[in-house]
Amino acid sequence: MYIAKFIRVGAWLLVGLNLLMAFGVIGLFTRMSPAIAVIIERNERSLQASAGMLAILAEAGDAPFTDEMRGRFRQTLEDAGANTTESGEPETLARIRQTAPAALAGDAAAKKELIGEINRLYIINVKAMSDADRRAQHLGRAGAWGVVVMATLVFVAGLVFIRNFTRRIAAPLEELHDVVLAHGRGDLLRRCGGVGGEGVSRDFHAIFTGLNAILDERTCWTRGRQDAADGAPPPQG
Repeated sequence: MYIAKFIRVGAWLLVGLNLLMAFGVIGLFTRMSPAIAVIIERNERSLQASAGMLAILAEAGDAPFTDEMRGRFRQTLEDAGANTTESGEPETLARIRQTAPAALAGDAAAKKELIGEINRLYIINVKAMSDADRRAQHLGRAGAWGVVVMATLVFVAGLVFIRNFTRRIAAPLEELHDVVLAHGRGDLLRRCGGVGGEGVSRDFHAIFTGLNAILDERTCWTRGRQDAADGAPPPQG
């Protein structure tokens, strides 16, 4: 029947849209989590290494570097070199390696240049983290708007389904209910309206037509019995 098909298609459409929205939200968060993790993984080590080298330079101050400080500085520089993930890092690290020996030997000008290069390495990684954070935020906003669009589609589909359900199923059922109750109360002239109307489905059109024919026959039979009881000749035809 058309009615059953309409209900099944409408219900599965709503279920499908809700599932699509749910998987869309899951996909959004699945993509955002790695994006945030990459921000930390790719730049945290370089930032720590930069801060570590600056801390060693600040610890030494104007005094000569001890062998222990030189060892810690070289180890921290190796950690930074093992995590070159951003554009500009290799060149900056090369300049740090080139300047470090003179700076660690006590050359004030070299030390000043070394601090500038370490600060540049720090800024490169901070900017990379900021860019990655903006990309993650953009992804979150795009996903949020995607969810809004999908939720709007579900809402519109629900409204269309409710409107069609009301017009094609609920309203005809109310019409049948009212006609049957009216006939039970003795209203022999009440019939199902909308036969042939555009808002009535083929199924309900057949039901309305059949019920109206049954009520016509029942009314004719009832009136015939009343006329016979009153002594009048029964209706012809």
